[in-house]
Amino acid sequence: MVELGQIAVCHYTGRIVDDGAAGKPFDTTDADLARETGIYTDERDYEPLEIRVGEGTVVPGVERALREIEADPEELPVEATFRLEPDEAFGEHDEEWVVEFPLEEIDDSSAEGSLETETQVHTDDGKTGWITAVDDDTATVDFNHELAGVPVEIELEVLEVQAERTTGE
Repeated sequence: MVELGQIAVCHYTGRIVDDGAAGKPFDTTDADLARETGIYTDERDYEPLEIRVGEGTVVPGVERALREIEADPEELPVEATFRLEPDEAFGEHDEEWVVEFPLEEIDDSSAEGSLETETQVHTDDGKTGWITAVDDDTATVDFNHELAGVPVEIELEVLEVQAERTTGE
């Protein structure tokens, strides 16, 4: 339905798959659903997403699904729900991205001197990780995406498909 370079304007909800069934949303463009499920944040814009197919701004499975949805563009909006395995979503969990650091190497000024599990940390080169364990001398930091290794279900409502834009528009 959506060709490379075209822009799909979509509402979106991503849910974690738990025991084979779709569970709690982890992200959505629906402000009411975000409030109901406790994931609402004031910093977020709950407007439809504009996804230029082929740019790689969304997980690979979403781009694939947009290209495979069978619907006449004249019959929009169209809804689709599909499950993505980790390799098409946020990747597999990679143990090489779980690293131990001496406590003195972690700037914990934002944690006010108390490093705990679930504390988010950032490296000087822009990587984000979460502390998964702390002992007397070290902290273990996981730099995988928080949904790495997790299957997800994606609900898309394609509202509009815009033609490929050319340079100068």
